[in-house]
Amino acid sequence: MAASSFFGDLIQTISDRGRDLIGISRGDLAARASAAELVKLCDDLISRRGEASGVALARLILDRYASFSGTERHDFLRRIAVDFDADHAAVDAAIAAYRAEPTRARLGALHAAVEPRSQELIRRLNLAREGTLALVRMREDLFDLRKALRDDPHCPPEVTDAVDSLDSDFEHLFASWFNRGFLVLRHIDWTTPAHILEKIIRYEAVHEIQGWDDLRRRIEPADRRCFAFFHPALVDEPLIFVEVALTDAIAPAIAPILSEERRTLSPRAFTTAIFYSISNCQRGLAGVTFGNFLIKQVVEDLAREIPGLKTFVTLSPVPGFAAWLDRERRADAPQGITRDDLETLRLLDEPDWCTDKQKAEAVRKALIPAAAAYFLRAKNPRGRPLDPVARFHLGNGARLERINFLGDVSRKGLKQSYGLMVNYLYDLAAIEKNHETFANLGTVAASGSVTRELRQNLPPARAVALADA
Repeated sequence: MAASSFFGDLIQTISDRGRDLIGISRGDLAARASAAELVKLCDDLISRRGEASGVALARLILDRYASFSGTERHDFLRRIAVDFDADHAAVDAAIAAYRAEPTRARLGALHAAVEPRSQELIRRLNLAREGTLALVRMREDLFDLRKALRDDPHCPPEVTDAVDSLDSDFEHLFASWFNRGFLVLRHIDWTTPAHILEKIIRYEAVHEIQGWDDLRRRIEPADRRCFAFFHPALVDEPLIFVEVALTDAIAPAIAPILSEERRTLSPRAFTTAIFYSISNCQRGLAGVTFGNFLIKQVVEDLAREIPGLKTFVTLSPVPGFAAWLDRERRADAPQGITRDDLETLRLLDEPDWCTDKQKAEAVRKALIPAAAAYFLRAKNPRGRPLDPVARFHLGNGARLERINFLGDVSRKGLKQSYGLMVNYLYDLAAIEKNHETFANLGTVAASGSVTRELRQNLPPARAVALADA
């Protein structure tokens, strides 16, 4: 990270000199400003030509923004969204010029004209030291603003549209700044600096890490691995990380993997790599793809390190299943469950169903076929599976290998999926084919054991009007 420190110091030097050029004192940097005043500074920023003065002004804007309350931040972002649109007169002129002379130069001028001024503002703000991280945090505030506007019945639709467009500007630029070529894969182990390990504990989103001892059990033994993607602009802020268990078989449940009393395998016994937790760390980078690159890179690295590994599989949650099943159970004409199974699934309303062996077995016989329908038949309006984790892994080219009854009996697992977990298999020889058929046709690659669970007497499937998670 020495290079990052050098360039950070260089940017700071430019910024210090830039403050002198535009007459900003250190006292000014700490001064308060209203949202309207900060918007004026933003307009000044994208009008300047000098780089030193631009760096200083960008840092000033970000520092003042950081001092704002949540309400002030929302006011600022709303003003930027509305006021920093493209110049419509310039767009009309560029369209007319291209129609009169449809050359590449005219097309380039049209492209420049239609770009919102907010995109250039984001680029200029990124010049400041630690500007990228500040912008990622700013987009988190933008998410909160978008939700507040959606919940406000009096908000004019043009404001909502402008704020949505501003979010698209962030996502467009972040997709370029955080592309695979800039990402650095790091092995997280017990020698990793403590401040990074603290973030791994904090950012774990699938199976909560219960303190330092639990973390150590997940990353120190020879049969455990953790890998994370980092970006040079964010230094020690992980973007996404995956936890891996090296085993001798495909695991159907999470408890044995996380158990304090589990048996540590010898490296000679490793045949299977189980990806049991994938956590995105930066909410402000939502919509920017990391996970597919991460899994494929880790698979390649592990296969190179441990030639005996032949099976690469996940042990994944099913976060949308319980909500879908509950809707089907309440529906007048359920389309994902047979009438007989519907009657059996009334047992789910009894608090002891998963600890009573007879009730659990009865539920299993009805729940697994319902889960098969959920994965193979239930679709959103885009023709894709309802489950967000399924869309992720199937889109990466994995195969739905096995549905595991009571794979996660934690409170969270029972609430979101009635305890179901699934294994997605990454068959290196079939990944590309599975990805293409899913991307082009929406076909779910599934094992015979899963497809055989699907009831043959189900009514036709319907698309469910749910937004992608």
